[in-house]
Amino acid sequence: MGANAIMLKKRIIPLLLLKGGRCVKGVNFSNHRDVGHPVTNARIYQHQGADELIFLDIEAENEKRRIDDGLVEKVSQECFMPFCAGGGIKTVEDIRNLLRAGADKVAINTQALKNPGFIAKAAESFGSQCIVVSIDYKLNKIGRNEVFVSSGKEPTGKDPILWAKEARGLGAGEILLTNIDREGTRKGYDLEILQKVSDSLNIPVIASGGAGTLEDLMKAITNGHASAVSLGTILHFTDQNVIKARNYLYTHSVNVRIYE
Repeated sequence: MGANAIMLKKRIIPLLLLKGGRCVKGVNFSNHRDVGHPVTNARIYQHQGADELIFLDIEAENEKRRIDDGLVEKVSQECFMPFCAGGGIKTVEDIRNLLRAGADKVAINTQALKNPGFIAKAAESFGSQCIVVSIDYKLNKIGRNEVFVSSGKEPTGKDPILWAKEARGLGAGEILLTNIDREGTRKGYDLEILQKVSDSLNIPVIASGGAGTLEDLMKAITNGHASAVSLGTILHFTDQNVIKARNYLYTHSVNVRIYE
């Protein structure tokens, strides 16, 4: 009963993008600005009571490597909230090494799409609860939402809603859903696609891309039916933080964890 009760709580998850060993934040997956050291940021979010953290190495795929085990280990030694690591993961052994280094979950994106069987293999080896399938999408040239991989550069021909369903069927335990067109813009989440994905799955969906106000977080949960909200730009470039976000959601009757 305890585990189910925890899952019902809506989670606040800072999402940290890594580039050159530093945290960065951009707009629409480009024009990145430095926003500090990953371990320092992780410590801040732990003190503020974040429910989880997500670290994504945005250079790993193009540089044909995976997110650094050493960094994952440092974060796990300093911070005691669950965290998810992603970037360049291609094999079951990659996942094993990251979990050994201290990650609680891994996010797979490009490899999941290029080799969907990898999702099933990963879920079978480590359990679905460890496997987050990250889906990045944006409007294509003919105005349809399409999934892109390789940091938003490579079109796949896949519809985000259909791909989310397929990933779930293969064993994904959670979906990280990012609208590239809104990422870093502070214009709000894409509630329409978020709701469609959330309503079509029986696993948690994390809203990503576009949070600009605390009201956006609430809308993602109440209108978009997200299980969690990921935050980036709003934490780095406004006066909002995890504490304010939690208090806002709580006062608006959203079921969040409250720390005494």
